[in-house]
Amino acid sequence: MDLLAPLREAPGETALLFDVDGTLAPIAPRPELAFVPPETRVELARLAAGYLLVACISGRSGQDAEALVGVEGIRYVGNHGLELDQRATEFADRIAAFRDSIALPVEDKGLSLSYHYRGASDESTARAELEEVAERARADGLDPRWGRKVLEIRPPVEADKGTAVTALLASVPARAGLYAGDDTTDLDAFNGLTRAGLDHAVRVAVEDEEGPAELRDAADLVVPGPAELASLLTTL
Repeated sequence: MDLLAPLREAPGETALLFDVDGTLAPIAPRPELAFVPPETRVELARLAAGYLLVACISGRSGQDAEALVGVEGIRYVGNHGLELDQRATEFADRIAAFRDSIALPVEDKGLSLSYHYRGASDESTARAELEEVAERARADGLDPRWGRKVLEIRPPVEADKGTAVTALLASVPARAGLYAGDDTTDLDAFNGLTRAGLDHAVRVAVEDEEGPAELRDAADLVVPGPAELASLLTTL
């Protein structure tokens, strides 16, 4: 807990950044079933009122993330940071064309696509089918990336949660920061926090049996789930 002391002592110079699904909201069988527990929302509202910056960086669209978290005073960035990169919008038509060429259910986020296979009757077969989708995306010049039982198709631009963290921290006079996440894409955010050159940075891995070991290895603190992260927030 000593790692958090510099954050508590200087809230006016501290940025708190969070992933949403699997971090603030427990993983759900389908994205539309996810929710952020009321007690977590209470803590986020308290932190937003007292800290320099509180932000959520989500794989969802920013609008969807805002609706899910439901707390005012928080900055929301969606599509893994693509929403902050004007170049990404140039690929919207190509993303839509790729979506229309694949006869599979998809979560369409405008600037990216998510093919989920959580809960499929045969997840191994579903994953193998999506491997072919990933190959098609590469052939079309798009950027396929894997997450927790999901294949993301993104534009080929250098934008991710790390560049989003960098941009958000550059927008405020932060000297300290925290980022919490649970998936492979959050490694980019950890790296962004490191690159920001803060006086004090805390990387929090929200652990799950599906989560990548690399995230735990890179973290300064590890908590065993979203409920435990909510408890951690009460100490800030």
